[in-house]
Amino acid sequence: MPLLHKDMYIETVPSKNIKYRRAVLLRESFRKNGKVIKKTIANITSWDATKVEALRLVLKGNTSVGTSSFDIPRSLSHGVTLAVLGTMKRIELAEIIASKPNRNRSVLLGLIAQRIILPCSKLGSVILLHRDTTVNTVSEELQIDDILLPETYAAMDYLYKRKKAIEKRLAKKHLTDGCLILYDMTSVYFEGTTCPLCCLGHCKEKKKGVLQIMVGLLTNKKGVPISTEVFKGNIKDYQTLVTQIKKIREDFGIKTVVVVGDRGTIIQKRIVEDMAGVEGLFFVTALNAKQIVPLLESGDLKLSFFDKTDLAEIQSPLYPGERLISCKNAALALERGQKREALLKATEEKLSEIVEATKRKRDPLIEEGEIGLRVGKVINTYKMNKHLTVTIKQGHFSYRRKEDSIAREALLDGVYIIRTNVAKNTADTQTAVVMYKCLSKVEWSFRCMKTIDLHIRPVFHRLSKRVKAHVFLCMLAYYVEFHMRERLAPLLYEDEEKEEQRERASVVQAAVRSASAKEKDAGKRTPDGFPVQSFQNLLTSLGSLTKNTIAPKEYPQITFTQLTKPTPLQKKALDLLGIPVTS
Repeated sequence: MPLLHKDMYIETVPSKNIKYRRAVLLRESFRKNGKVIKKTIANITSWDATKVEALRLVLKGNTSVGTSSFDIPRSLSHGVTLAVLGTMKRIELAEIIASKPNRNRSVLLGLIAQRIILPCSKLGSVILLHRDTTVNTVSEELQIDDILLPETYAAMDYLYKRKKAIEKRLAKKHLTDGCLILYDMTSVYFEGTTCPLCCLGHCKEKKKGVLQIMVGLLTNKKGVPISTEVFKGNIKDYQTLVTQIKKIREDFGIKTVVVVGDRGTIIQKRIVEDMAGVEGLFFVTALNAKQIVPLLESGDLKLSFFDKTDLAEIQSPLYPGERLISCKNAALALERGQKREALLKATEEKLSEIVEATKRKRDPLIEEGEIGLRVGKVINTYKMNKHLTVTIKQGHFSYRRKEDSIAREALLDGVYIIRTNVAKNTADTQTAVVMYKCLSKVEWSFRCMKTIDLHIRPVFHRLSKRVKAHVFLCMLAYYVEFHMRERLAPLLYEDEEKEEQRERASVVQAAVRSASAKEKDAGKRTPDGFPVQSFQNLLTSLGSLTKNTIAPKEYPQITFTQLTKPTPLQKKALDLLGIPVTS
């Protein structure tokens, strides 16, 4: 995906015209496929010397000379184009999508770039890419500035057909045999009712009564996205695991792999039926609360462990041949205790209102059914029915806390148990905990794709293949953003030090920001004096580096382009990305 950086200049050459000994030509040159190509824009031999010299100075960047003789018909954002398309070129995204250049590939690159710069619908993207309505130079650089809406759908269908091949190329680039692969699921709400994939289900976004799809994402240990899969909106996380393991081992050819998933994805049934005894297939997951209680009752888990340490490896006949690593996060325990108390108090306040309603003199609440309906609605709001006992009679209602239930739950506040079949000589106790905590990188990927930057939702497409192509396109956009964030970290609020390099008392505790990151947070400035920004704000700052179309007032048909001078921040950002600023 070559970016054609053009240089415009004035050249004096011998003339065949008897009237002139030498011809003065406005030319541009650019490199294409390794060759320097020259093109004559206009013959300006008839111009007087003063005007020619003014144009020459403008082309060299001295816009203060003779500017009254020129108009600027158009100005387009170019810095953000350089950043995004330059990163695409560096990571060879075009070649990953298709080996040979074609129109569909160029359109897809434009849609991906637009998703990063200003996410919107496909129709909105067409408007922002077409030459008549564009605000940046993305479509000009990709030579798709005549784009029409049907082409975007054709490109998405092309992407859907190429999805498997693209994922294989990403896997080959970022995965190796014996590697760690992270897998997680999320829900994405839907607009419309005709897509076969959308239906009601457990919404992880806490939106009630909306149709949704489920999206699975595979990444490597660093969080680089490799593959997505779209499922019906009512599927359970654990029901998708088998297809992902098959994809990893058969499609990607990874025979030895450690799959990391949360407690809702890698469950007992999947381990027993699909993973146990399979050569080269290992897992890291965690037990849910119901599975921890039997360990406590049997004595395999002793809470006294946590008096001296926050990390202990235990064994249990309930999980033969597996390792269980019990952890207690004191900060999490405090947080959960405070949250439970707050939810109980909020529930009790509303229940007290019902008590008062049964005692009021005017129109008291009497019927058991009516009292029950109101009580049920309150208790289900905060899910505190397990900790409260309610008594409902004709014209009477009372409640009290179940202190024993609260105390039993409080015992396990901040306690979690990691379950794995990875041998100890491959991953020691602390390494296994770090493996499970890597799942936070998938959660961050979903956050970027859904809310912060790329806005995958809501989905408006109707055909299943278009929905899958839309989700995959958003994943590829995040793939580009991941590599941009990695290089731009010194200018962002992100911590430049890797998590494993930071000092902390224990791997069980939450990761702390490094000293350099805290310094950036406090001063809102980098060590070399640049303002610290969010990723989107930095893109906006780059957007003010514009490419201006300039034309002499007397010869408006002759146009050339000139970049504004980059600010120190813009130059720093582009330097970090390894992109030269050329017109």
